[in-house]
Amino acid sequence: MSTVGRGRRRTRNIIGAATAAVSILAVAGCAPATGGDGGDGGDATIEFAQWWEPELPDGEFRALIDQFEDDNPGITVKLVSGPYASTKEQLFAGAASGTMPDVVGLDGAWVNDFASQGVIADLTALMKENDYDDSELASQIQVDGSTYMIPVVNFVYPMFTNDDLLSQAGIDAPPSTRSEFADAAAKVTALGGDVSGWVLPLSLETPNGVQNDVMSWAWASGGTMLDDGKPDLTNDDVTSAVDYIGDLWDDGVIASGSFTMKEQDKVEEFTNGRAGMMIDSLAHINLIRETNPDLKFSISAIPAEDGYEGERGIPYASWGIGVAENSEHKEAAFKLVSFLMSEQTNSELSTMAKAFPGNSKSVPDFVADDELFKKAFEIYQAGYPANEFTGLPVAEELMRQLGEQLQSAFDGQQSIDDALKKAQEAWVAEF
Repeated sequence: MSTVGRGRRRTRNIIGAATAAVSILAVAGCAPATGGDGGDGGDATIEFAQWWEPELPDGEFRALIDQFEDDNPGITVKLVSGPYASTKEQLFAGAASGTMPDVVGLDGAWVNDFASQGVIADLTALMKENDYDDSELASQIQVDGSTYMIPVVNFVYPMFTNDDLLSQAGIDAPPSTRSEFADAAAKVTALGGDVSGWVLPLSLETPNGVQNDVMSWAWASGGTMLDDGKPDLTNDDVTSAVDYIGDLWDDGVIASGSFTMKEQDKVEEFTNGRAGMMIDSLAHINLIRETNPDLKFSISAIPAEDGYEGERGIPYASWGIGVAENSEHKEAAFKLVSFLMSEQTNSELSTMAKAFPGNSKSVPDFVADDELFKKAFEIYQAGYPANEFTGLPVAEELMRQLGEQLQSAFDGQQSIDDALKKAQEAWVAEF
């Protein structure tokens, strides 16, 4: 799989695990919707499964869909909304049974599997059939030269720092290098109580911490985990990053419970003032503000190796969109995709989501109005989006395999070199 994009550094692989959600939602069955074709001679009801609506302000996403229905008489959109985890379960179950909703929110890590199974539609073909001009799309996710997912909005994963904890520890500014980060983490941990310097989720059940919280250290210093598209986990970039994290582990500055901790646990630790630093999605800024209005925090680029002066890769995740192959209303479904990717609608949606737009001409309002998001945009512009897991087969399984070896190494059962060698062997077998 590859990423097709425009603009600066867009040919880098993008996307990754989207913002994790919390609870399991009872998943409704999602047989293909019934009715006419919608917009081409009859009425149609299409189902749109995504985890976006619960993460947006109440009513705003539905209002956007209402606008689509007003603009497209005869098409009704039934939103099937739930947390990320339950949406994923629903889509994989639908893929197995041939009952995917007509339009689906996608995580880039799922696309290769879905495309290989033939359960999501070839959007390149749909764009051609609908005479769609894709020149404004910032990027497209492809498998074997055909697009299967369009990133709708993008979230970068910078470093969050608790300003009060750093100040109490005598740290005047967020760390910019690995040495500064290690120093800050040690001093925050030394404050005592239940406070730790850094929070690192390594759950094998939801292994995206390997991507966002581990491999991000290599990308921040221009590193890579691949060689010509193949696994290269034992190279100096990855070894240096994992050795560094291993040192932090041995120093006891990482919050306890990492082996079972998921992304939402990480956010909770930081939000409740129990962690001085974390790497996290911009999608959680509003959640943190709402949950703990008194928390003072900043965002910065992920620290790089000492002496590194190049551009910093920053992980980012997307809310992607696709169309189910089993949909009986592909024309209506693609109209919804086109609507969400239009310049005006994409500006509105990215503003709602506090994310960067998937339409290259769209501009979110928050870039000018909010200091944290303004800072994030500066980080985004100064570096490049990096997520090498997108485009790989069984991406989540690769994260899990590496996570298993890292847990064993951090637990003292093997060296980090051996852990990376074993993960490399496991990865090669998947390619």
